[in-house]
Amino acid sequence: MNDEKGILFILSGPSGVGKGTVRKKIFEQATDLKYSISMTTRSKRPGEIDGVDYFYKTREEFEKLIEQNKLLEYAQYVNNYYGTPRDYVEDTLEAGHDVFLEIEVQGAMQVKESFPEGVFIFLFPPSLEELKNRITSRGTESNELVLNRLKEARKEIEMMDSYDYVVVNDHVDLAVAKIQSIIQSEHCKRERIEKQYKKILEDELT
Repeated sequence: MNDEKGILFILSGPSGVGKGTVRKKIFEQATDLKYSISMTTRSKRPGEIDGVDYFYKTREEFEKLIEQNKLLEYAQYVNNYYGTPRDYVEDTLEAGHDVFLEIEVQGAMQVKESFPEGVFIFLFPPSLEELKNRITSRGTESNELVLNRLKEARKEIEMMDSYDYVVVNDHVDLAVAKIQSIIQSEHCKRERIEKQYKKILEDELT
């Protein structure tokens, strides 16, 4: 019986850095991680599926969840809400499973207040120029929105100090391998396994 709680992993970084692509790649491979799907009021992008990429909500639905304290974090980003359902995260961690969040920087800072023991990973663009190219190449945003996202990205990069790890997303497969290494190393941390081994020793000595 596993008495240990799961570990909460938070992947965050500026808009356009490729968080979604990296997260999808991680979950395409065999993993024990549980992915917490975020909620948003933004429109679906081509190819996105409700309940897979996001839970898509109206503003009214979202604001009701805020009132009921049903969100672990939420942020308003370029006129849309993004948030993380609280119950799923807390119940899954209690059951001993690791939970993986892929969220905006503002949201990650809120999660840090509730879960300071979480493992915070900042996905960094190879350069601001590359970030601009990625945001522009989506083709789903107007020029004004692209500029807004870039301004936000500069501010978000300055918040990197609040994270435990930084991974540069120059190649998706390399970024994924680094994140998997972080997950493994967190499980091998002495303070995480110390309690289990002390208990084993106590059981053997009694």
